[in-house]
Amino acid sequence: MQVGCRKNRLNLIASLLPVMLAILATGCSMHALIKPGEDSASVEITATRITDRAWYFRGESGMASQANRGFMSNAGFVVTGDGVVVFDALASPALGRAMLREIGRITDQPVKYVVVSHYHADHFYGLQAFKAQGAAILADQAGQAYLNSDAARERLAQRREALGPWVDANTRLVAADRWLRLSPEEPMTFELGGQTFRVMSAAHAHAPGDLMLYVPGQSLLFAGDVYATGRLPFVVDGNSRQWLDAIDRIASAAPEHVVPGHGRVSDNVERDVQLTRRYIEYLRKTMGAAADNLMTFEQAYAETDWSAFEKLPAFAEANRRNAYSVFLEMQEDSFGESTPDAP
Repeated sequence: MQVGCRKNRLNLIASLLPVMLAILATGCSMHALIKPGEDSASVEITATRITDRAWYFRGESGMASQANRGFMSNAGFVVTGDGVVVFDALASPALGRAMLREIGRITDQPVKYVVVSHYHADHFYGLQAFKAQGAAILADQAGQAYLNSDAARERLAQRREALGPWVDANTRLVAADRWLRLSPEEPMTFELGGQTFRVMSAAHAHAPGDLMLYVPGQSLLFAGDVYATGRLPFVVDGNSRQWLDAIDRIASAAPEHVVPGHGRVSDNVERDVQLTRRYIEYLRKTMGAAADNLMTFEQAYAETDWSAFEKLPAFAEANRRNAYSVFLEMQEDSFGESTPDAP
């Protein structure tokens, strides 16, 4: 009996051996195909055409998450006869590589430049994909200080935890090849393949060193997070006075199309930009009055009528923090000091 059972077990093992070897072989071949730094998960995104030469990638609504793979901001590009100019690189190397694949489906021209709107994680973590392809990175000098900060290292650690495998141990923070020192009054203009590009400083509006990219021949502006379409902007850590100045410059340029940092492309610029203007002006008015009257933030927030904005997207996520940020700003403008109470 024992001899028969042993024989049956050997026969079973023998029958399973080819299957086991096939599984191991498949695993080895897959491992060989996945090189260090490449995605272990597929990421594909599609570009939406804006003009005959320009496209953009629209991220999903909400905060960065596993569900959206960090794809919650916008980026775009313009194709010329001598190369491609890209604006922003999205929130992971995986998304950066997905951008390159989609650009490659549209044109054979190489990416020559990437302009970074600002050094927030959802806009520049894809840079290493473009850098690997030989693109030159342009960004405001304020990004240098951020890259060397504890805040940058802490955010990278947080994103590795929250967005793996799309942000992982191989993800690195990429510096610009050229750090720009622009003033709002003096943009940088360059030509590529018959197209004129104007890199415009928004100073410290949404973030330190905000940049926008205007393409006059396409009547197109890539505005980054300075511009919001149909939703509230995130004003936290921004400068509301400089933000209003940036809105004036957008209005002066009078583009037909604006690609915001988040949300749909705007084809009714006069209407859409007024929403952001009205909201920031309202924050400055209400929080400025509260600061002048020596109110606490809690009192000021509770007594402010938010009904004109409370039904807009991002109100629940952003409004209280926006109000507190502007409250501190107005208090500092009035008294040169900030309040210790927090929202």
